[in-house]
Amino acid sequence: MVSACQSNVRPPIVPAVEVRQCADSALEIIGGVEPVYFLPLSAPLESRIDTGAETSSVHVENLRTFERDGEKWVGFEISGTRFEKRIQRKTVIRRQLKDEERVVVNLDVKIGDEIITAEFTLADRSKFEYEGLIGRNILNGRFIVDPSLEHTLR
Repeated sequence: MVSACQSNVRPPIVPAVEVRQCADSALEIIGGVEPVYFLPLSAPLESRIDTGAETSSVHVENLRTFERDGEKWVGFEISGTRFEKRIQRKTVIRRQLKDEERVVVNLDVKIGDEIITAEFTLADRSKFEYEGLIGRNILNGRFIVDPSLEHTLR
């Protein structure tokens, strides 16, 4: 009998997996739904954590664009609070029925103990269960997502 170590059969090649660790600490594990504070709001919005989304998104109402000092700005409301932000860019979101052009702005959010400034698309999410969607632009390098969990952050 020939052992596996002595045979001419080679084990299957397994691709290398890069494991990265934060220099300061391990990444925090969060769930598929978490409370996210859109500053300066004092109450969080229940937000879907979506590793499939490249850019984060938030439900807004009363959206209007205008010019200020030669730059394009947008005014909108989140949970009844008025915001005015400079437009960073516009993007196209691919949808099954029809592509949708959205405005992208920088917003400050508090997730757990961390305050993050990140790009958000402004959207009508009234048909969705959650007003906020947190994508990879916030998750990468900060969090590991376990979709079997919810509300791991306070």
